[in-house]
Amino acid sequence: MHIRDARFLTSNTEVAKCPPAALPEYAFIGRSNVGKSSLINMLTNRTGLAKTSSLPGKTQLINHFIINDQWYLVDLPGYGYARVSKESRAKWRKMIWAYLSKRENLTCVFVLIDSRLPPQPVDLEFISELGERGVPFVLAFTKADKQSAGKTQQNVDGFLAKMSETWDELPRWFITSASAREGRDAVLAFIDEVNGQMHETEGNA
Repeated sequence: MHIRDARFLTSNTEVAKCPPAALPEYAFIGRSNVGKSSLINMLTNRTGLAKTSSLPGKTQLINHFIINDQWYLVDLPGYGYARVSKESRAKWRKMIWAYLSKRENLTCVFVLIDSRLPPQPVDLEFISELGERGVPFVLAFTKADKQSAGKTQQNVDGFLAKMSETWDELPRWFITSASAREGRDAVLAFIDEVNGQMHETEGNA
């Protein structure tokens, strides 16, 4: 997939105010400070499209971008640790799950996992809730450039093994690095593949 155009559309806190649900939509979410904004900028080849910050909790809204006038990319607030009040975290959680549960054109959620860490309960719990609610998702392991390829694969294998304890079938997964641009082609090819399948289904309907 060639990204010809990537534009910010809108930010809001309510599903009802999201753009018209006329295009496939891919949401990106992960634990605070997992490198989500950097990954989005790398995938779209647009420096500064998603706002990056060294402080966790920078993203506080549902941010919509339109890609090639063909699909939406959504930047969601992070879950887990952030330097905000319990009240704010509760508000974010309600907003996130309202979006994930009610957004009718949500095609797939990319759950970002820090590849440098062993399996984190907060990630496993979030993924489990996605499964319980029937929300389709894939995994994107981030920051692979921060360590050796062997160590990254060891941590990926450990995470998938932990998931295997409670999941009968594992999701598709990708290893990524924003700075090294690793995983870009694979992620965009996946989105292109899913969009193509949806187009075929609509054509046969």
